[in-house]
Amino acid sequence: MPRDFRFGLSLRDTSSAAKVRDAARLAEDLGYDVLLVPDHLGAPAPFPVLATAAAASQTLRLGTFVLNACFYKPALLARDVGALHDLSGGRFEVGLGAGYVREEFEAAELPFPSARQRIDYLEHVVEHLIAHVPGAPIMIAGGGDRLLTVAGKWAAIVGVTGNPVAERIAFLREVAGARFDDIELNLAITAVPADGSDMPNLTMTRHYAPGLSDEQLLALPGVLSGSVTEMADKVRGLRDTYGANYLVVQASHAEVFGKVIAHLR
Repeated sequence: MPRDFRFGLSLRDTSSAAKVRDAARLAEDLGYDVLLVPDHLGAPAPFPVLATAAAASQTLRLGTFVLNACFYKPALLARDVGALHDLSGGRFEVGLGAGYVREEFEAAELPFPSARQRIDYLEHVVEHLIAHVPGAPIMIAGGGDRLLTVAGKWAAIVGVTGNPVAERIAFLREVAGARFDDIELNLAITAVPADGSDMPNLTMTRHYAPGLSDEQLLALPGVLSGSVTEMADKVRGLRDTYGANYLVVQASHAEVFGKVIAHLR
């Protein structure tokens, strides 16, 4: 049986507590399951933002999409994860990645390790969290072989990136072995039409796939186009084809995609 859908909303405007509270209430009203925040220098720290959202919501789950594991000492991160998980009534899901922006490491006065070293450290952090905060589900996001191997070993949720998606999921299935059926698969939706338009803005998608034509971009799993019904059909196809039941959209797409959620439910 396919998993039930889960829908996440990636929050971008965290410039005031009022905006965070309003975004959390809107997400809950529109039927989103999870409110997520990124982890980049230059943006507000994720944990205070999510604590604010937790206080303004009742059932909405909360997550990071995703923390740069290399910015954190495992014991200190476990303390923050445990506190937010407890204070939110068990609604926190910790999303982790290996970090990739050299300039952010330099701004934080941290060395920029090799990709292998960053992924090894990510696994070190994950092992500590599983041992010390076992109630908080862990998502690992990425697309490389080494990272997906770590995700297949430890993660409850895997955010699959990279193309082709089918090949990346097939690799995850291979390395996860018997664990694969217990893993929830997540995909990020990067383009959704504006209200009243059938065609999405492809700017974000093109940033990650600069060599593709518009036609090729529109065919990607993370790009929706057409009517609400057509978008809902593609979302069902993502679950049927790839097993991806957990989809995340950007804050600017909240209300339009909310109509897709209503159609699917």
